Amino acid sequence: MDKTKAIANADAIVVGAGFAGATIARELAERGGMGVAVIERRSHIGGNAYDFYDEQGVLVHAYGPHIFHTNSKRVFDYLSRFTAWREYEHQVLANIYGSFVPVPFNLNSIDASFDPDKAASFKAALLKAYKPGDRVGILDLKDQSDPLLKELSDYVYEHVFLHYTMKQWGQAPEEIDPAVTARVPVLIDTDNRYFQDEYQGMPKDGYTPLFQSLLDCPNIDLYLGLDAAEVIELQMSGDKEAYQAINVGGKQYPGLVIYTGALDELAAWRYGILPYRSLDFIYRRYPTKRVQPAAVVNFTVNEEYTRTTEYSWLTGQDIDVTTVAEEYPLAFTDPAQQIPYYAVSGTDNQAAYDRYLSLFAGLPQFSVLGRLAEYRYYNMDQIVERALELADRLIG
Repeated sequence: MDKTKAIANADAIVVGAGFAGATIARELAERGGMGVAVIERRSHIGGNAYDFYDEQGVLVHAYGPHIFHTNSKRVFDYLSRFTAWREYEHQVLANIYGSFVPVPFNLNSIDASFDPDKAASFKAALLKAYKPGDRVGILDLKDQSDPLLKELSDYVYEHVFLHYTMKQWGQAPEEIDPAVTARVPVLIDTDNRYFQDEYQGMPKDGYTPLFQSLLDCPNIDLYLGLDAAEVIELQMSGDKEAYQAINVGGKQYPGLVIYTGALDELAAWRYGILPYRSLDFIYRRYPTKRVQPAAVVNFTVNEEYTRTTEYSWLTGQDIDVTTVAEEYPLAFTDPAQQIPYYAVSGTDNQAAYDRYLSLFAGLPQFSVLGRLAEYRYYNMDQIVERALELADRLIG
């Protein structure tokens, strides 16, 4: 059967085979008993979590480091059906002019950044104002009346947040969304873990095998290397600015469509390209086991790249070579050559996205799911949770 006809005969079409698409496809197929066609433009499954063995046998994450963590038992139990876990608790260091400091910035970071007397003063001021274990936003710290806390907040803002965030988002300080600034914490703790979630770890055999298991279902047909635009045609209403039907193979498609890609692209950039940030990676390979003191090092004050990742820390590989990726953020300007990784938050950008979303309001069988489709940042576990919740609603 022609693939377009086969897709047209499916009960549901899922565009994208990352965490959002693979999870909703499995749920609709297994729990909902539907025939599901999964369309993936890339030549591989896994979305941005895809991993593979490079030329020297190091398991690397093709699109930057992905570390699983969650407080959701439902998400952890669900994914545990498809993978065993390697115990791993992520730690990140900031390289501040050659000195390595734990991030998020905590009591240990203070000791690493200041002389003993100054460090003791800062810690005493923090413990007077907050409780042990608190996560204090940098803006909250700036609002304190204690001059020591103001001094500390200025240091963290300048040396940990400001330059890193300007590189990440390509914006001047006054342009950075306050919601981004508010997420920068100082931990009143000596816990150097980057995440404090109850469930943490890495898929024992890697992410790609997890996705292979997740998509291994008789009711799922997977189409790799197929762009949704080759199959799906959106029919515009004649009297209003909105889509009124989804056509597949020249006929109106009656089934569910779950879309996980960039919504402005699906609408052929009718109102222009939404602002995203993209990434470029340069890989360095070394004939030795390890070259970094941690899996990820953030370069918060110098270097053009934001961070470096040494993948064997994440995967637990014990081999005599190592691979380190340098990560360079850049503006997303060329959809043909670049990948949109992060939506750029802000009121105007959200309004531009909402205008795109309104185009699809008349399609009750159409759902958006995931970072790009919803134009917002989600961790992996949040995407899985949203997929499970969407399945709950669609299956009933």
